[in-house]
Amino acid sequence: MVKYSREAKNGSKSCKAMGVDLRVHYKNTYETARAIKGMNLRTAQQYLEDVCEKKRCVPFRKYTGCIGRTPQAKEFKMSQGRWPVKSAKILLGLLKNAESNAEFKNLDTETLTITHIQVSMAQQGRRRTFRAHGRVNAYMNCPCHVEMLLEEKEESV
Repeated sequence: MVKYSREAKNGSKSCKAMGVDLRVHYKNTYETARAIKGMNLRTAQQYLEDVCEKKRCVPFRKYTGCIGRTPQAKEFKMSQGRWPVKSAKILLGLLKNAESNAEFKNLDTETLTITHIQVSMAQQGRRRTFRAHGRVNAYMNCPCHVEMLLEEKEESV
């Protein structure tokens, strides 16, 4: 059993999904996850599919170094954005997993909302690249862990 950083208020009305040591860039996945937090399950899936087709961009808010500007980021009142397709596909797979977990618990998948999504850095992979004059440099990759929590919206009376 894996420990999540946050538990649901009502465990019977929520579902979880987690990915460990995913081979996608941490920074891209962080920004993509931040973009879909608080969305409905269906709107998040549609948004990520649009990102894969480069119809909508992911706004980069924290990791903005050398990020190009695009008019698609005006939707989020930002100027910088990208289309991290690999991160979007990984998050789509996690959303699909969470949806099947919800169906197993007999939850209504139309009312599910992403209440918690967290991306954290995993242990870096170490390789070496050989440079001129007999030097060697590090050639690291930056994988990540992703956990998400989806809850049914409670109907207000």
